[in-house]
Amino acid sequence: MAFCSKCGSAVSEGAVFCSVCGSPASATAGQVTPPIPPPPAAGTTGVGISSNVAAALSYLVGFITGIIFLVVDPYKNDKFVRFHAFQSIGFSVVIVILEIVWSMIVSVGLLSLGFLFAIFSLVGFVLWLAIIVFWLFLMYKAYNNETYMIPVIGEWASKQAAK
Repeated sequence: MAFCSKCGSAVSEGAVFCSVCGSPASATAGQVTPPIPPPPAAGTTGVGISSNVAAALSYLVGFITGIIFLVVDPYKNDKFVRFHAFQSIGFSVVIVILEIVWSMIVSVGLLSLGFLFAIFSLVGFVLWLAIIVFWLFLMYKAYNNETYMIPVIGEWASKQAAK
């Protein structure tokens, strides 16, 4: 069977033109194997999504997507994705601990100082808004192929990704 030298599709015997790209059949005469596809572009894993998108998505649902990208086969060997997955897990754990501590502070504060509810609410809102903005910043950095390290968590993630 002959293959088109321009697009690589199979050309039936006796055809005058390639049925896919329309190139003349004379261009297909000597070729018996399809052309080798080019290698994947830099920054891609070869299958699925590129490593920068996988790294950004590892922050999406916190430690859940971080764990998923540490287990899924093409990404578990990519150090860039592993770093961001571990940093996502660490960041999520810190957020959960912060939420527990903040809840305890608010509950004790409301029981003893009920009139400060508005101040506690405002501080809580600003704190959670800052966390969401920082979370989006981490996703942006990962998408742009940058390795932004959170001071303590980033060092831990870097060590874990190197293993």
